[in-house]
Amino acid sequence: MGSETHPKVPVIDFSGEKLKPGTSSWSLTSKDVRSALEEYGCFIAVYDKVSKEIENAIYHAGKEVFELPTETKLRNVAQRTYHGYVGDISLVPLHESTGIDNATTVEGTKRFTDLMWPNGNENFSETMLSYSKLVGDLDQIVQRMIFESYGLEKYYDPHNESTYYLLRLMKYRVPETNESNIGFRAHTDKSFTAIIHQIYIDGLEIATKDDEWIACELLPYSFVFFAGDALLGWSNGRIRSARHRVVLNTKEERYSVGLFSFSAGMVQVPEELVDEQHPIRFQAFDHQKFLRFFETEEGRNAECPIQAYCGA
Repeated sequence: MGSETHPKVPVIDFSGEKLKPGTSSWSLTSKDVRSALEEYGCFIAVYDKVSKEIENAIYHAGKEVFELPTETKLRNVAQRTYHGYVGDISLVPLHESTGIDNATTVEGTKRFTDLMWPNGNENFSETMLSYSKLVGDLDQIVQRMIFESYGLEKYYDPHNESTYYLLRLMKYRVPETNESNIGFRAHTDKSFTAIIHQIYIDGLEIATKDDEWIACELLPYSFVFFAGDALLGWSNGRIRSARHRVVLNTKEERYSVGLFSFSAGMVQVPEELVDEQHPIRFQAFDHQKFLRFFETEEGRNAECPIQAYCGA
């Protein structure tokens, strides 16, 4: 009998200087990106622009935030849905996180830093900004590849101009005796895209089309790129929005970082992605209103929130 093969999250290399628009390596990588997102809704990106020194700096910066008093962390009140501080939630008791809105801008990182440290913390602010820009560059490379792989490059610049980034610093405490080791329940992201950086400790798992849970391997210089519900909608259902969860099998606190992209305006299925084989599945939607919809009982309980919100 032949050996049974198990699915693995695809690994795509974005390191080095070989990836330039118009080159054969760019074209081949674009095909790999599209294939991975259509089949899995995610892939592992190897990206060495974020050095080990920067990874170490972001790890210590995250610890610095979560060691602040709770009343200080609670100052980060969300200006936009799900963009602020989250902690002491019964559904995810092991999870704590905080968001830096507009993290790729000086204004965004400074606003958050000033909230946490009114007397200033220049090192923290510079670390967040540098990291967010580097990971944002990766996101823009991948998003451009997605658009080009469908022959829709003319839509990329207008889309990019309406995009902003949220950086979330995340901490998972060690489960207590008789406490579940689920750090975060199965969910899809409500963003357009998300890039998750598992720092030193793994635990991120994704569900395949067959509902088999598989681990996102922790590799050197690796990030997990996820398609969010908004990208599922934009692609007219061609791209999956992968369900994923965090499972803690460690006796150490786990830290991770996520960079999420959102549209400040409307998201619409390009007409080129609608044909007889692919009838329109989603109406144009306001991304920020979709986030607010997910706050409602209907949104939280929907099997596919984007379908419930704007399904055709």
